Amino acid sequence: MKEFIEELHKLNIKIEENVLLSNYTSYKVGGKARIIVYPNTESNLIEVIKLIKLNNLKYKILGNGTNLLFSDKDYNDVLIKLNLFNKIKIEGTKITAGSGASMPRLAALAKNESLTGLEFAAGIPGTVGGAVFQNAGAYKSDMGYIVQSVKVLTPDLRIINLSNKECAFHYRTSFFHDNRDYICLEATLKLHKGKKEEIEKLMKDRLKRRMDSQPLNYPSAGSVFRNPENQSSGKIIEDLGLKGLKIGGAEVSEKHANFIINKGNAKAEDIHKLILFVQEKVKEEDNIDLKIEQEFVNWE
Repeated sequence: MKEFIEELHKLNIKIEENVLLSNYTSYKVGGKARIIVYPNTESNLIEVIKLIKLNNLKYKILGNGTNLLFSDKDYNDVLIKLNLFNKIKIEGTKITAGSGASMPRLAALAKNESLTGLEFAAGIPGTVGGAVFQNAGAYKSDMGYIVQSVKVLTPDLRIINLSNKECAFHYRTSFFHDNRDYICLEATLKLHKGKKEEIEKLMKDRLKRRMDSQPLNYPSAGSVFRNPENQSSGKIIEDLGLKGLKIGGAEVSEKHANFIINKGNAKAEDIHKLILFVQEKVKEEDNIDLKIEQEFVNWE
């Protein structure tokens, strides 16, 4: 790792060392990260990946940390943040956005241009790259409906474009879930012309519904479980009387049972145990296998 860091300094790439992951995740938990690297061009991202491979290190792309649960242990692999890949270009009804661009910002820019199709993204706190990876969505829409193509860095460090079909978007998943060594660099979205007032009204309505129904005043990572077909995970959990259940500083939200919140002093271990307990309880009582939507990192 020491040689790797020395080489990064030569490349003049921004890095952070020994930082608390609680500052980089929406659950506000996790141990220390040994190093976070911030490439700002495709070419120096490629140089970083080459150095990682040369030094036999492992890496993970970290977006806004809104769908991750890091353990309380120190994370000793390399974290790469693409926040500086945040350019947004609008041409007619087409938007090209870097993987580090903010989803709410993107939705706001689309609204200002009277473009409809991104209203669902107004309350999604992640980045474009994370939204593509997860096929993020809400209100019966998701990225799969609007992504035209995605520019990616392949495992052999070529830059190619994948079509919407090649991205294999399905409910809360995509091609990138099973091919994590493909890195999203930017996405091209195809929207439609609409009326700005109607778009704004819809966005405000959905943001209000989100605030009214979700515990946004506490750290969380959004919905914990995917919804089974024609069912609501929140309703299933609520019907078992699990709202308000606590382990340490983690709690099944009283406001929405498919949210686990950090009441202020939770450890990652508390949240992890509570997620698994709820999952096991639902299986035991209802024989339903709830699929965890969030990603556990560094729990080996």
